[in-house]
Amino acid sequence: MKKSYSLLVVLLTWHGVFAQKQPKKNLENIPAAQEIAPTSASERLAGFEERKKMEAASLVKNVAFRNVGPTVMGGRVVDIEVNPANTNEFYVAYASGGLWKTENNGNSFVPVFDNEAVMTIGDVAVDWRTQTLWVGTGENNSSRSSYAGVGIYKSTDNGKTWQHLPGLDDTHHIGALVLHPTDANVAWVAAVGHLYSANAQRGIFKTTDGGKTWKNTLFIDTQTGAIALKADPTNPQILYAATWHKQRRAWNFVEGGGTSGIHKSTDGGQTWQLISATGSGFPQGEGVGRIGLAIYDKNPQIVYAIVDNSNTKPKKNDSPEANKLSKAQLERLSKDDFLKLTDATLNEYVETNGFADKYTAKKLKEMVAGGKITPLDILNHTDDANSRLFSKPIVGAELYRSENGGQTWQRTTNEPLENLHYTYGYYFGQVWVAPQNDKKVVIAGVPMLKSEDAGKTWRSMDGDDMQGNVHADHHACWFDPANANHFMIGNDGGINITYDNGATWAKANTPAVGQFYYVNTDNAKPYNIYGGLQDNGVWVGPSTYRAGYGWYGRGQYPYKMLLGGDGMQVQIDPRDNATVYTGFQFGNYFRINKTTGESRALVVPEELGEAKLRWNWMSPILISKHNPDIIYFASNRFHRSMNKGDDFKTLSADLTNGPKQGDVAFGTVTTIDESALKFGLLYAGTDDGLLHMSQDGGYNWSNVSAGLPKNLWVVRVVASNHQEGTVYVALNGYRDDHFKAYVFASTNYGKTWRSISANLPDEPVNVVKEDPKNADVIYVGTDHGLYVSLNQGTSYQKMSNGLPAVAVHDVVVHPRDNELVVGTHGRSIYVGNVEHLQQMTDSLLAKELHWFAPKSTTASLAWGRLRDKYRKAPEWKTEFTYYTKTAGNVTVKLLANNNLTLKTWSAAANAGLNYLAYDFSVDTTVARDYEKYLNESRKKDEREIALKIADDQKMYIAPGTYKLVLENSSGTKTTVAFEVKAPERRPRRTVAFAGPDDLEEWREENEEEEKK
Repeated sequence: MKKSYSLLVVLLTWHGVFAQKQPKKNLENIPAAQEIAPTSASERLAGFEERKKMEAASLVKNVAFRNVGPTVMGGRVVDIEVNPANTNEFYVAYASGGLWKTENNGNSFVPVFDNEAVMTIGDVAVDWRTQTLWVGTGENNSSRSSYAGVGIYKSTDNGKTWQHLPGLDDTHHIGALVLHPTDANVAWVAAVGHLYSANAQRGIFKTTDGGKTWKNTLFIDTQTGAIALKADPTNPQILYAATWHKQRRAWNFVEGGGTSGIHKSTDGGQTWQLISATGSGFPQGEGVGRIGLAIYDKNPQIVYAIVDNSNTKPKKNDSPEANKLSKAQLERLSKDDFLKLTDATLNEYVETNGFADKYTAKKLKEMVAGGKITPLDILNHTDDANSRLFSKPIVGAELYRSENGGQTWQRTTNEPLENLHYTYGYYFGQVWVAPQNDKKVVIAGVPMLKSEDAGKTWRSMDGDDMQGNVHADHHACWFDPANANHFMIGNDGGINITYDNGATWAKANTPAVGQFYYVNTDNAKPYNIYGGLQDNGVWVGPSTYRAGYGWYGRGQYPYKMLLGGDGMQVQIDPRDNATVYTGFQFGNYFRINKTTGESRALVVPEELGEAKLRWNWMSPILISKHNPDIIYFASNRFHRSMNKGDDFKTLSADLTNGPKQGDVAFGTVTTIDESALKFGLLYAGTDDGLLHMSQDGGYNWSNVSAGLPKNLWVVRVVASNHQEGTVYVALNGYRDDHFKAYVFASTNYGKTWRSISANLPDEPVNVVKEDPKNADVIYVGTDHGLYVSLNQGTSYQKMSNGLPAVAVHDVVVHPRDNELVVGTHGRSIYVGNVEHLQQMTDSLLAKELHWFAPKSTTASLAWGRLRDKYRKAPEWKTEFTYYTKTAGNVTVKLLANNNLTLKTWSAAANAGLNYLAYDFSVDTTVARDYEKYLNESRKKDEREIALKIADDQKMYIAPGTYKLVLENSSGTKTTVAFEVKAPERRPRRTVAFAGPDDLEEWREENEEEEKK
């Protein structure tokens, strides 16, 4: 949870964290008709092969990206697998950040699953005897960013190489993997199936040949998959499986059904029997949702099952308390009964639910009495996606225990477990029992709860005072079989480890696995990067960040949190780099001064009786590119402030097709943009596939969706920086399990459109951006990485040097520093220099060879100097950049101005951009001639130059102007000048150090400065 805020912000943070999962509604059938067809597994795997080909052939494959964190907030963990013989060695699987391994108890990790078709993981199983890993791809949670997998992968060499096992490619989401304890050829898989569509490849699958073939041994129907699977630790012939009926659409989520239940096999998973049927003691009905299972190691007859029970909670006496009016009561009130309410009761309701000051009890009664509004209008005025979350009367989480192998079940508590799952059990639903004690049980939800008495009473493990370092929303747990006080938990904030039974926790969050929705930059020097994360708030940090442990000594982490909740879009006032507009889900946005900490909520007024505004999960906000006092904001309508968000005016009608019946906010604006070339030229895209354009600042809007595919989510609209009528739009079919790439461009304000998806693989697109300096350069982020077009979308190049195949949700080019900032949903933020890419025009691409003008460098007395024989010698280098039309070997010569060759070296060049490292050294064999040349050009009053071999046995280049000659294998040459400046003589100054660490930091900073 988020900590050091005022009470208001803390409450908003809690509200925001909880609201990330949508409320349960009265169950109803979801229309089965699919207007958009799910993408087949073969198409998706073909897209992966296309992606690999693009990586190999890319003209920009050498453009390097560096990860700039942040790391401390972690990311969503889905599984932990620990070596029982060496608990310092374990794997952590992240929902969208891949699989990581540590051999030092979490002090550091290395990724081992970065190069396969997907990085999303549902479950991992390890045969520690043979170091064989099995990975079930596709997150087992059903969140809004639970990406689909392509079945099962297997590694027999600790994750160095992977084999994709055929046969389960269309399972999409894997609930569990179980390995036979003695037969390496036998494994079982629980497949959840598609998230947003019906499909047949779901249920329980078994292999007896190491994954070469699979048999579906438990299948219910095309909407019911298997979410949990456990094997009897003493007899692998006995297995328990939990099936789960769910139906999710973009606007609705049915979280349970009558086919959800617990099944048992006594013949190794060949056949199954339902053991949660009527008479077993386990819940029944259409509200039975996700189920988690646990078996006690020492007595496998003891089985625990946690269930998300969405059946309606039995009604209690809800007679009004004094001065207390509930939403449920208000919903049933007639006009006459409403007018009989006391002013005190009604005023208490108004104050509690945040009505505008003008809506007093007297005013509301006048409006109802005059027929201007109804009591239901008053309810609807505050009944949004967030408020509905807390008012659904469902049973909620329940834990059951069986002591006879599942024949009968008994609930462990007299009442349901409130404030655990809330109304989104689809995100949780797991239970674990300690190996040494059948009464020690842990269950996961918003808090992580532990019981020492078989589930009768519970205690939070998150920290009673909420000042600990344990994040909310838990998904994984591991008990040390040899130490009852040692266990690990995984949540939306990473990994926590305890050695004192949960009294205190350590974090193991060194991997950069943040799930960013949005990124932006300011104009400070160095510039800062801002971003909103899934369940981890809004953060800001320096673009120069390098991951390391030095911040522990300094006591300050470079990134700072601005706001809690689920972090969303961020806009920064360019005039001060301190005024920030950002917020959390469903339009809860603020203006924040990051210097003073002051904040003000952005409030769009809503009138009683009008249709309730609908806010997207990530509501769009924008500072006008022409006047930073003007703030644009959008729900299902367009809003504008002329005074930095102090107040807003609604300018548009509903820009969507209207709401749909369901329990998820839908029919909302998802993206807005303004032309930098014309004030008031605005675009707005919606989640139901519409795109609108306004040329008068938002007063009037034209639907410009004709020519675009229908019913797709408009994820980004971008007005061109180079041509007024040009606009780009990206659309996404993720919420229909439709994974094609859709990017379009218009040159006439959206009147007509042309596809610029070109050769993009079958991967949903999340963002499109135009380069601010080169109109031909278009960047596209997909669910599997980053692409760039050098020709306005006619073709694309893959960008993957240092950047894994992770979901890219946002990109922004810093206009001053020419760096591309990439916000990923699973691996935090990356930065790459695109200065040379921006120069790749048609005329340059037609050349055989081209040198890009190298930046001058300043000579340093530190070159080659070894300050400490016990340390590794520092590396000194710069990069020369060149383009070659064809791949092959090239030769580079460094020449003095008298054409004396100072150094010659060769390199293997790829077609496209290449970067040549140079260490500032010259060939020692030409020392005499070089020294003579330098002395010939020195001034009379200067001391004679004497070249020396440095401590590292290299001879370094002297200040002066030089030539670089590049030649390819066919003899084509090109030359460019290269300047080495003399070092500036800086005046000596007194420096005070607080301690050895400060002195060391000063040295490092000076070395970095000298490298520049």
